[in-house]
Amino acid sequence: MTHCPPHQFKTDILIIGGGLAGCWAAITAAQAGAKVVLAEKGYCGTSGVAASAGPGHWFIPPEGTLRRDAIARRLDMAQGLGDADWMEAIIDRTFRALPTIASHYRYTQDDNGKIRYHALRGPEYLRALRQKALESGVTILDHSPALRLLRHEDGRIAGAAGVSLKAGPDQWMIQSGATILATGGCAFRSHLLGGSNNTGDGLLMAAEAGACFSGMEFSAFFTIVPATTTMARTMIYSFARYYDASGRELESPAGPHDNRFLAEALKTGPVFCDLSQVPEDIRNQLPQISPNVPLTFRRLGIDPFTQKFPVSLVGEGTIRGVGGIRVTDRQAGCGIPGLYVAGDVASREPVTGAISGGGAVNAAWALSSGCIAAESAVAYARKQRHSLKEHFPPLKSETITRDSKAVEQAVQNEMLSPHKQYFRTALSLEKSSQTLEAAWQQLSADTVEDTEARAQLRQHELKALTAVSRWCTASALARKESRGIHCRADSETVDSPTHILSGGITTPWTRSVPVKAFA
Repeated sequence: MTHCPPHQFKTDILIIGGGLAGCWAAITAAQAGAKVVLAEKGYCGTSGVAASAGPGHWFIPPEGTLRRDAIARRLDMAQGLGDADWMEAIIDRTFRALPTIASHYRYTQDDNGKIRYHALRGPEYLRALRQKALESGVTILDHSPALRLLRHEDGRIAGAAGVSLKAGPDQWMIQSGATILATGGCAFRSHLLGGSNNTGDGLLMAAEAGACFSGMEFSAFFTIVPATTTMARTMIYSFARYYDASGRELESPAGPHDNRFLAEALKTGPVFCDLSQVPEDIRNQLPQISPNVPLTFRRLGIDPFTQKFPVSLVGEGTIRGVGGIRVTDRQAGCGIPGLYVAGDVASREPVTGAISGGGAVNAAWALSSGCIAAESAVAYARKQRHSLKEHFPPLKSETITRDSKAVEQAVQNEMLSPHKQYFRTALSLEKSSQTLEAAWQQLSADTVEDTEARAQLRQHELKALTAVSRWCTASALARKESRGIHCRADSETVDSPTHILSGGITTPWTRSVPVKAFA
């Protein structure tokens, strides 16, 4: 099969990923005067979990002690793993940045006539960010997934190469002064709404470049959905009550995002949700903030505020989990010269600690880390003296796993089982490690060469899914105590909290480091 030469670009800043973090990074870099190219696996403006949501933001004005009090509350929930300075930086940047898209996004007012900056409508929000990026001079390459990072001989990142899923050259290569990874987290193909592209691609590319991870054990996050749907928008479930098939009300924990009781109950039969206690003002706001939520219920023929309905759990992995590429400095670097990280691909431990950032904190992190990464990338690129004349070989044809479905199924059986993830033990994690190692070995055991772009992407995604599952499992095994959303049924007592670092391609490794050693 004959292929056209790769479509080649040279740019100051390359951003891989066009969701919330990637778009904010692109706008920030372009407005700083940099030449920016954004490569997105899907279509920038509709791709990613935020595009189909009603993302709230950690939006706190600098009045009185509001910010100090919010940070204190978050630190108290972070279970020893939060960072007050990072939290302050994220809050401040979010507060300053969000109003700047008013030229492209129609904000609404609350009942008191105050502009509601913190709660946005996902589809309109992402569309506004795309339009603002284009008007700022950003070149957007849609349907152009990256498959590997380019490196100079001294190890500095020099851009990326990938494939185009559109007509024309089916390979592209972009040489850049600095690169930002904003590819999102990994949902292990759980059918999470908006998460189909979140297969851990950026995590794999970062590991291949020598980066490591932090907090990957905090991946056991399962969200509530109406049974038979993927509508994982959970704000209204803060007011929910749950019943088993006999009508007995289930005792639920007081803290947010802890759905272990549902996982246990679902083992024995259906669970029904009662939303009759949702306040009237939230019911009225729901069609505007998250219009796809009432639409789903209408299609099911259910009035969720008067009728009980069956629910199930869908895995979100590291998306509303915590873990990702370790952020090593205040500039959103990851220890690899020329490479910066933003959004869900990065570990959010500094701002969430051991618990999920939910929607608000995670969205604020995506926005702010995108802006910070862009400023750092632009500064780095301007300091470089080398030219971009190095020759990088084009992508090689991939050897494609014949039975890819079996590998993917093995990963999902381990990572998307609420019971396995919520009730971890040393024995269960060891068994999962063995299963995932066998899946990893199968990736290269029975293969056939294929140069077609979609086949190469599929193989890369499969490798990423499997690699991320191994890092999550190794980290969960290394953290022997229960902490936050990492639950060990055989939990041990520890003297002080630590961060669990992980990495490695051929063989996963983990290392425990004191919290004070974390940048």
